[in-house]
Amino acid sequence: MDKPTENIGAPLAERMRPKRLEDIVGQEHLIGPGSPLSKAIRSGHLFSVIFWGPPGSGKTTLAKLMGEYAKIPFHSFSAVTSGVKELRQIIEQAKMVKATSDRSTILFVDEIHRFNKAQQDAFLPYVESGLITLIGATTQNPSFEVISPLLSRARMMTLTPLGKEGIRAILLRALEDRERGIGALDIEIEPHALEHMVDLSQGDARVALNNLEASVYYASEGRDESPVRLDLKTIEKALQKKALPYDKDGEEHYNLISAFHKSMRGSDTQASVYWLYRMLMAGEDPLFICRRMIRFATEDVGMADPDALQVALAAFDSWQKVGPPEAELALAEAAVYLASAPKSNTLYLAEKSVKQEIEKSGAQPVPLHIRNAPTSLMKKLGYGRGYLYPHNYPGGRVEQEYLPADIKNRVFYRPTDRGFEREIRKRMGARKKE
Repeated sequence: MDKPTENIGAPLAERMRPKRLEDIVGQEHLIGPGSPLSKAIRSGHLFSVIFWGPPGSGKTTLAKLMGEYAKIPFHSFSAVTSGVKELRQIIEQAKMVKATSDRSTILFVDEIHRFNKAQQDAFLPYVESGLITLIGATTQNPSFEVISPLLSRARMMTLTPLGKEGIRAILLRALEDRERGIGALDIEIEPHALEHMVDLSQGDARVALNNLEASVYYASEGRDESPVRLDLKTIEKALQKKALPYDKDGEEHYNLISAFHKSMRGSDTQASVYWLYRMLMAGEDPLFICRRMIRFATEDVGMADPDALQVALAAFDSWQKVGPPEAELALAEAAVYLASAPKSNTLYLAEKSVKQEIEKSGAQPVPLHIRNAPTSLMKKLGYGRGYLYPHNYPGGRVEQEYLPADIKNRVFYRPTDRGFEREIRKRMGARKKE
């Protein structure tokens, strides 16, 4: 059986690392045409930068390409395996390069968040003087993990988890590439097996390629004939990860999201967490789940707990910024919060009611006294006449009509006595008594 011909001893993920900007999958917001980073890399006029993103999103690849395009010395420095001695050696070499060619040296610091504040301080004078161009990589929020002086001297750029299309493209590229990938091994992979591998990666290109490599060599061990066939059972055995039955476009997709929604509506936190992870482990798009929780926060919790919407939005934001596996807990936190929150669907009912009224009664005219009157003609026509400015009255409130005359007695929103709606009901009642 033929073997890859380039860098044969390296893992597949390392062999398939993009060598050109055009080969990078995803992160278009950073390296798309005309972007500051793309221009800087292609021109060789680099700047210090902190790359923040989940594992396998391309931080190291971007750093290495910056060095290759700029054709200046590049040193990798790991916060896990390297120390002060190695840093001093790099700085001395950088000084020699600067003295002989007036060029900076790129220092790529992987997992920069693992350095304490004093250790991060050590980079400052060399970044400030231009001796080194610092490229930091972190999976943690730099606002909390990187000292302010470094952040002020570097740009922060956020990488996002790769989508399923991106992971699929990376795997197919590795399967087809005969020099750097495993195309020479003559692999046939079933569609369901490929999708299972995509799901297992959770947006991490390195995990996807490592899983592909492990599956291929598991399937081909002790066999000389080709092609090597990768089906779902083979991949499950190779990776010890069983594929849960789940048709993302079919009935099971809707069954599971329905079970999740109804469990939260029923205030069952145990079932809510269970159905959440059933979907996550089956490969459901986490942002789809987040969008459903945002809808739930407004439809089923509503004003009974206004903070529910913020919790759901924070889960969405966490997944976009941090990704798996860390952000899975953010989704679980949101699910537990929503399930245990007091419930009210009065906002949802108000929405339906007001829409029906607008459909029924059409475009009712705005009462004259609350119309805008920017011109003298409008004032003569009575626009704004008789409007009572609430701040001129005790408590900042005054009784006047705001609805059109034909529907002035319609009630759309009826708060319950559950959660924060009890306070809203109290406020609305106080207004009526005035």
